Amino acid sequence: MSAVHSIDTSAEQDLTDGFHLIIDALKLNGLNTIYGVPGIPITDFGRMAQAEGIRVLSFRHEQAAGYAASIAGYLTKKPGVCLTVSAPGFLNGLTALAHATTNCFPMILISGSSEREIVDLQQGDYEEMDQLAIAKPLCKAAFRVLHAQDIGIGLARAIRAAVSGRPGGVYLDLPAKLFGQVMNAEAGKKSLVKVIDAAPAQLPAPDSIKRALDVLKSAKKPLIILGKGAAYAQADDAVKALVETSGIPFLPMSMAKGLLPDTHPQCAGAARSTVLKDSDVVLLIGARLNWLLSHGKGKAWGDAPKKFIQIDIEPKEMDSNVEIVAPVVGDIGSCVTALLDGMGKSWTKASSDWMSAVTTKRDDNIAKMAPKLRNNNSPMDYHGALGVLRTIIAERPDAMLVNEGANTLDLARGIVDMYKPRKRIDVGTWGIMGIGMGYCIAAAVETGKPVLAIEGDSAFGFSGMEVETICRYNLPVCIVVFNNDGIYRGTDVNPSGGSDVAPTVFVKGSRYDKMMEAFGGVGVNATSPDELKRAVNEAMDSGKPTLINAVIDPAAGSESGRIGNLNPQSVLSKKK
Repeated sequence: MSAVHSIDTSAEQDLTDGFHLIIDALKLNGLNTIYGVPGIPITDFGRMAQAEGIRVLSFRHEQAAGYAASIAGYLTKKPGVCLTVSAPGFLNGLTALAHATTNCFPMILISGSSEREIVDLQQGDYEEMDQLAIAKPLCKAAFRVLHAQDIGIGLARAIRAAVSGRPGGVYLDLPAKLFGQVMNAEAGKKSLVKVIDAAPAQLPAPDSIKRALDVLKSAKKPLIILGKGAAYAQADDAVKALVETSGIPFLPMSMAKGLLPDTHPQCAGAARSTVLKDSDVVLLIGARLNWLLSHGKGKAWGDAPKKFIQIDIEPKEMDSNVEIVAPVVGDIGSCVTALLDGMGKSWTKASSDWMSAVTTKRDDNIAKMAPKLRNNNSPMDYHGALGVLRTIIAERPDAMLVNEGANTLDLARGIVDMYKPRKRIDVGTWGIMGIGMGYCIAAAVETGKPVLAIEGDSAFGFSGMEVETICRYNLPVCIVVFNNDGIYRGTDVNPSGGSDVAPTVFVKGSRYDKMMEAFGGVGVNATSPDELKRAVNEAMDSGKPTLINAVIDPAAGSESGRIGNLNPQSVLSKKK
């Protein structure tokens, strides 16, 4: 056990308590980092965990701590742990837990809570709330531990639920009294559980592999789409072998970029619209046919008939939007390896005419974009600023890239090439704002690599106070805030003529760099691509917490970035 908490002098027996049992259970299962916010009833638990060698990172807001835990789970394949206080703190963390579940990131939210007897009678305890009931609909599983002897089993169940099958978020409810419960130390040690094979391989049925290969053989214009599930699987060599053995062009979703380099000859990232429209057989690997892929139908997919093969660990994902003619259910590593074995040594590669057509379109699009990326305008536009950041990532392929925003996200996704797996982390399935600083902190902590964050000014505002956390822990994070004075653009005008600015407009000429300087970090104001490049390189070389205020032309953005079509339209507005 980690500590003898007290001595029962009458029986001369060693005792332990709930505090130490939770700590020992975490350490036994290799969960050595906690992201959270201290407060009643978990402040002492955080202190004790730190004393026992667990790294405890204290944030300014639980949502950012939760986002950090969620991406830690994605990067490590172990559940990221977020620790919060009860009620409001729990609710703040719950947004991140729902995000983790939606994105299939393993995460455990541990929250202190009020005692059951008070909650159930609604007697008005401090921060009283039935947290378990609220969490259940928003996560993969939820458990409450009432007795110290059940702590080991409770954490084991949470770990297994988080990482097995399709990963997701798990809530663990720990009432305040649990921490102080005392039991025999030896019995406590025996009650702990080291989880064995938490995410066992799930082998695909041989018939499903044969069916998939038969469909693939019939293709004249096949396409492989790689999703973030393929990156999470860490089956990098197998995925690369499948792509290259098949000779099929591949389209990476944003967090799958770098699974194979974006500069790979088969990468169709810059020919996305062409391959979606013209392909006849599409193999999805760890990607879902959700809104990010126009649900597998409609204008984006063109008129060419499509057959879909889908690899996913969740059987219910099949046929979610369109018919999947060859479902392959299992973990991605096992499924891809089985496909490779089935292909053998004599597989006929995809048509060279098809690959050539894709390559021509890709190269044309890249050539058209190139002059935009070389401009040195001041104030900057998005292309000029992202052009220099693109070069920096090419020179530093090991760096972690965090990206969020509207235009800042959409354009960076297409412009900044990635070269290694799991280096690009972004807003994920929901396309949300606010993940930035939490992701930066976890990326630095979990990988030990320098982090470059490309942030829209609106997106940065959701978690900007966490720059103090970055400075406090002296993390090698360089944040570039694309500051165009507003949401989408900073040029909107109040249509009423009143004194309030338009809803999408921020303070003109804001200096976010001064905010970083206030906490002892480095702040830089960059007004041209050349200044931006110098500042980012200096920050990445130094490893010092840095925030660069990148001054972007307020008129440079577009409404909602590339998803403006999702805005609802009224027939009334069209009649005016």
